[in-house]
Amino acid sequence: MRILPHTAAFDGAGRLTVGGVALADVAAEFGTPAFVFDEQGLRETAREYVRELTSRHPRTEVHFASKALPCAPVIRILAEEGVGCDVAGNGELAIALKAGFDPEKILLHGNAKSDEDIADAVEAGVGLIVIDNADDVARLKRLAPASQRVLVRINPDVPGDTHASVSTGGKEDKFGVPLAQAPALIDEVGSAFDLRGLHVHIGSQLLTLGGFARAAEAIAGLGEFGTYDLGGGLGIAYRDEAVPSIGEYAQATVNALREHLGDAELIVEPGRSMVGRSGVTLYDVTTVKRHAVTHVAVNGGMGDNLEPMLYGTVFTPRILDVERPAETCDVVGRHCESGDLLVRGATLATPQVGDTLVMPATGAYCYSLQNNYNGARKPPVVIVNQGTARLAVRRETLSDLTRRDC
Repeated sequence: MRILPHTAAFDGAGRLTVGGVALADVAAEFGTPAFVFDEQGLRETAREYVRELTSRHPRTEVHFASKALPCAPVIRILAEEGVGCDVAGNGELAIALKAGFDPEKILLHGNAKSDEDIADAVEAGVGLIVIDNADDVARLKRLAPASQRVLVRINPDVPGDTHASVSTGGKEDKFGVPLAQAPALIDEVGSAFDLRGLHVHIGSQLLTLGGFARAAEAIAGLGEFGTYDLGGGLGIAYRDEAVPSIGEYAQATVNALREHLGDAELIVEPGRSMVGRSGVTLYDVTTVKRHAVTHVAVNGGMGDNLEPMLYGTVFTPRILDVERPAETCDVVGRHCESGDLLVRGATLATPQVGDTLVMPATGAYCYSLQNNYNGARKPPVVIVNQGTARLAVRRETLSDLTRRDC
């Protein structure tokens, strides 16, 4: 159950519920595929992050990394809990503003910011802009006032212990200023803007915590600053892997700050770990082929979940509300390519056409990376809480697929 949302339970009829709502009823009312989010779980996780960090280091700001879930109706819940937000470009900025995040608590990222990204951030009055490179400085000098508060992102040459696609702190990764070039750029930025401090981020889906201290140690020689953003990256459980708790993450991050950087303001940027567990995806089983491999095809796939293809994420699906003998299956999608493989070797309750399949832990990056491959329509988003289900984002229609055509 620990990969299911916090409020997951079974009702008197043995049906799996989230937020007091049977997932079978959600599928019946809103159709499948569908993204379903546990509002109480989202609130509890946001509160836990704030509590665990500020109790150890009161001068801490928690910013949700919105790239994990740029969905305004859902992340409005996080804004209501008082956390900040980091955005990578003016598209995510627009979503964050619609969700109700205080601009003062919004931080702009990006390794390739455009003039438009920076101009929109300045106009919105975002609290911080993270300078990733010398070209950012040139743009900011043209577009931002000298009073603009900034951080400088450093590449600490500390790769994250994770999949290569989401490791961001290695010396060959595209993010940040190399340590050798950092002093000159810091001097230039400090003379032009309100330089508050430094930023590092080493990767996503991190299941070990030692990298935070190594990254902090790497930047310690660059000077003393009032603010340090040590990024995010705490992983979540997708099957039976051991995952550090939010409290353990908070302790490791605060220790890294105090041991190497001093008693400064701390910013952290959790993304996946703030929303991932609170989301599930519902599918219908449309085809079952039993031959050399049992292929269980669902009515979604890589159009709504690219994580297995991009990051090698191994999910743990289940057939909803049935008890049958276990069968080893490959769960595949409806898209026209053999790479549309959601889970290899899943253990399912002898799947049948018409079953509903639930995929836990899809709250992060699945919505972010959805697409219209083969003309698939993007699924709806449903929020469940205290026995009610409400539509947050409607399902795309066929007319939506051609709405932007000229």
